Amino acid sequence: MSEGFHPSTHPPLPPTTEDDRVLWLRLLRSRRVGIATFYRLLGEHGDAAAALVALPDVARAAGMSEYAPCPEGVALAELRQGRKLGARMLCLGEPGYPARLLDLPDPPPILWLKGDADILDRPMIAMVGARNASSLGGRMARALAADLAAQGHVVVSGLARGIDTAAHKASLAHGTVAVMAGGVDVIYPSENTALAAEIDKTGLRLSEQPIGVVPQARHFPRRNRIISGLAQAVVVVEAAAKSGSLITARNALDQGREVLAVPGHPFDARASGCNMLIRDGARLVRNAQDVIEALAPLAPEPPAQAEMPLSADIPPPPPERRSLRETAALHQQILDRLGPSPVAEDQLIRDLRAPANAVAPVLVDLELDGRIARQAGGLLSLAGGKGS
Repeated sequence: MSEGFHPSTHPPLPPTTEDDRVLWLRLLRSRRVGIATFYRLLGEHGDAAAALVALPDVARAAGMSEYAPCPEGVALAELRQGRKLGARMLCLGEPGYPARLLDLPDPPPILWLKGDADILDRPMIAMVGARNASSLGGRMARALAADLAAQGHVVVSGLARGIDTAAHKASLAHGTVAVMAGGVDVIYPSENTALAAEIDKTGLRLSEQPIGVVPQARHFPRRNRIISGLAQAVVVVEAAAKSGSLITARNALDQGREVLAVPGHPFDARASGCNMLIRDGARLVRNAQDVIEALAPLAPEPPAQAEMPLSADIPPPPPERRSLRETAALHQQILDRLGPSPVAEDQLIRDLRAPANAVAPVLVDLELDGRIARQAGGLLSLAGGKGS
């Protein structure tokens, strides 16, 4: 089926009854009906009911025989599952649908929301980055997210490991939005289940995927366009030269959003994407004030109680205890957090949230193996890295 309808030219009327909502859901969940085909069918046939009647003929004309639209029972089951979950189905054109998503060439016809939907009315800034974030990258994400949230901005990210998790946790108190690649009820990675529950209390989780869908690789680029679409700007904290974060940055540029990036050490592969973005014209970010200044014409005035000097210093993460894993796993955790840029040993230990007397001998082992280097002042880096 051909794809080529732009919804902003002739926006469809939203469903007004429960039956209409079921029809929208059936049409969108029908086989081989993508977003553009969904809008084109509504435009050509007037409403979802007529589009569903015409769909088998449209499919036959496209070379598909024995085609049947999504059964009503499947759509009703998804609605029941969503309501049991405490989620809300929001259709394009209904009150509360994010206006910024209408800038997309393919805004989601249907979103599932869980949490505080009113948060979508507030100004948003997206923050994305590496899943295997370094210690410095995680600290930077926490600092930026906390300061931006205190200044009245909602931090949007994708609930992934690394930078996404750090950004969500640091902005929980003020509300954060997690855009999910699978169904709104499928937490990925599962280790963020508790974080997702906390987001439900003060923020919002949303997805365009059906309830119960387990995320697959093809879902993440689709998810990324919503992250950038919701926001006024996208801040990339750490990203490799080929990464999903750069896809989000490209989406942002296509959508007319501001793109900003945190610079990193030239020898650190996790910073290569950010450095490329800055080379190509993205605004360099040192702290939250740089982000706010980039959005000065659009950003709201911060509330009086939130007026505080923004510091370029990156605060340490909140203390948190956790059990020590097996030695091999701890080796990998240390290597993942280190890069060419030196990090203080005590800061690394705090980031690992492991007892110092357990980490110290592992650091010695890695140093003797030639995998990390110890530099002046108690600083550590990956072997071959150079201090700055």
